[in-house]
Amino acid sequence: MTTGGCLCGAVRFSTDAAPLAVRACWCRVCQALGAGSNTVNVCFPTEGFTVEGTPASYESVADSGNAMRRSFCRVCGTPLFSEAESRPHLIFVRAGALDDPSIARPELTIWMSAAPPWAHVPADMPTHPTQPPPVKS
Repeated sequence: MTTGGCLCGAVRFSTDAAPLAVRACWCRVCQALGAGSNTVNVCFPTEGFTVEGTPASYESVADSGNAMRRSFCRVCGTPLFSEAESRPHLIFVRAGALDDPSIARPELTIWMSAAPPWAHVPADMPTHPTQPPPVKS
């Protein structure tokens, strides 16, 4: 079982599913969420994904053109997960919200075209300049 939650404990989540993908993202929205760095996002199926507590959310259109809902703790502000309107069967969890972030080793770094010149990506990490094809579930 994979579990996680926010800094203050007001929101907790869990799933029995294995991650479908793990990606580091340098899009401008993720840079804002990551305090100037990238974010690491772990994709899970929404089926069986449970949330305790009531997160707040912010809806916007991503650089990819997808309508997104980004959820965060309304008490402490911890970024928790994102959902794309075009892929309701998937949820993208922020690796920092996982109880065990060791499961979140990125396999791809995306939106490199938006990364600052000082961004560090391991030499053996595949990269993509923008949004890659959707995760297969």
